[in-house]
Amino acid sequence: MARLDWAGLMRAGLRGLGLRPAEFWALTPVELALMLGAEAGAPAPMMRARLEELAARYPDKPGEPQR
Repeated sequence: MARLDWAGLMRAGLRGLGLRPAEFWALTPVELALMLGAEAGAPAPMMRARLEELAARYPDKPGEPQR
């Protein structure tokens, strides 16, 4: 398991984002990542056109239980 760079995260939160210590420690890791712009590398959400494309390619079979 990778270790977190707490010193770097604290610098980014306290200095970079201007958070107070209590605000920093109240954040979840996901919230901090979003505030630091980590979502920029995340894949784009699926749009309706892609969903329809997948539904046409892999149609539900009648009588097959849904998962």
